[in-house]
Amino acid sequence: MQKITKEKLFQILTSRHKGNPYAKLSHLPQPNSFKDIDKATQRVAQAIRNGEKITIVGDYDVDGVISTTIMVDFFQQIQYPVEYIIPNRFEHGYGLSPKIIELIDEGLVITVDNGISAVQASQLLEKKGIDLIITDHHTVPAELPVAIAIINPKQERCQFPFKEICGAQVAWYFCAAIKNELNLSVNMTQFLELLAIAIIADIMPMTQLNYTMVKHGLKHIKTSQRPALKELNKVMQKESFSSDDIGFFIAPKLNSAGRMEDASTALSFLLSKSSYEANEALEVLNELNNYRKSLQEQICQKAINEVDVSDNAVVVWGEDWHEGVIGIVASQLSSKFKKPAFIFSINGDLAKGSARANGDINLHSVITQAQDLLHGFGGHKNAAGLSLHKENLQHFKARINEQLQECHVSLHIEPDTLGELDLSSVDLEFLNMIEEYEPYGLDNLRPIFKISQAQVIKSTLFGKDKNHLKLQLSADGHLFEAIKFNTSTLISKEFIDIIVSLNKNDFRGNVQTQFLVQQIL
Repeated sequence: MQKITKEKLFQILTSRHKGNPYAKLSHLPQPNSFKDIDKATQRVAQAIRNGEKITIVGDYDVDGVISTTIMVDFFQQIQYPVEYIIPNRFEHGYGLSPKIIELIDEGLVITVDNGISAVQASQLLEKKGIDLIITDHHTVPAELPVAIAIINPKQERCQFPFKEICGAQVAWYFCAAIKNELNLSVNMTQFLELLAIAIIADIMPMTQLNYTMVKHGLKHIKTSQRPALKELNKVMQKESFSSDDIGFFIAPKLNSAGRMEDASTALSFLLSKSSYEANEALEVLNELNNYRKSLQEQICQKAINEVDVSDNAVVVWGEDWHEGVIGIVASQLSSKFKKPAFIFSINGDLAKGSARANGDINLHSVITQAQDLLHGFGGHKNAAGLSLHKENLQHFKARINEQLQECHVSLHIEPDTLGELDLSSVDLEFLNMIEEYEPYGLDNLRPIFKISQAQVIKSTLFGKDKNHLKLQLSADGHLFEAIKFNTSTLISKEFIDIIVSLNKNDFRGNVQTQFLVQQIL
């Protein structure tokens, strides 16, 4: 295994972004490369000229809330009033559903981060004589909804060159096209901080176009004039923001509203006009997020007790498991058991589920093979939502396991280390180099390293619930401390091999290297 020195790290990180065609914001693809975007833009221009009612329909996750925020904020800035609806997960279900159609009687409907699977709802709109524009990024099904325009980079004959973008990016591009069509004066870079949060939260590949947008967006968070982001700056007191700050701190707070109650709380927070409004909404988000954490822990334990480790996939269910957290539980179990995970909550005759995977399989394709058993489904490679009648759960479990038995690709991708860490190279310059190549994410992972034969000097548990591990270690003549979060197991071995990532721990101006244990081998 190669030894990772400072020089080697520099070579690896610089090579990742060589030849990026979108290395500068000025190099981003133009809006008119999307199929149907011109048609959609002209219809919006017509609606504005005629004073028609425009209704934005979003989604309850971070990407959906931010997509809605961008559209609503854009129309507010051009001083054209719009209605907006973010479905309630428990009352309306996902996206543009028949229940949402009951709330709309006239005008033009624009979906953001949803709609590509809304065939029935689109037909109901057509019967009402209401035009529909869909903006989405999810996998395109065989049957398309009835719409005057569909803006989705994944559809056939769409010329947009980078397909793996989130719903908020599609909405942003649509707003840019409207701006161009109407010759408006709106600075579209003001939305970059929101886009960075959405791209990270929706786990888009952190390469090419996404890498450039997030890199600039993270810088914008620090100087943002949005009351919501000013409030987050005040609370977090960061000199600069990283992808982990979004993924582990900001995104879960925003997501907690849609998971636990109603995503309109997160939308109100992002659209706040004053620090007072932002602070009020943030307090509610904090409470919801704390409630989410405790509920998640309970359901996760129940789900683990139901797992058959010999199966090719985790497929488990329980009565009234909170729908808002089963997605996170699916993610945890997929990671723990190293295979795709499907977690269902049964309510009456219906079971609603969330699926997560971290492998070479495509979840959407796998689920499609069992669609005759399903009430509905949607999603993409690593995440999906689905529902079915509870009497079909056993059949579904058997079908998925059967399919994966014949699958010849990896069901779980193990962490890929850069090599053996040269501990003598680890200094402030080494840490700065890792920071400089932020943001990290899917397909551009934060550097992780192997440390072999580290001697365990001391092993202790810390935290209120004693659920984090602190290790004092010695390797290659270097003493260092390493932390592993969310484990209650002490290390009894004298020597261990570990996989670590490195962070700066800045306490009262004293910068030290923090070794975070990803895995004990």
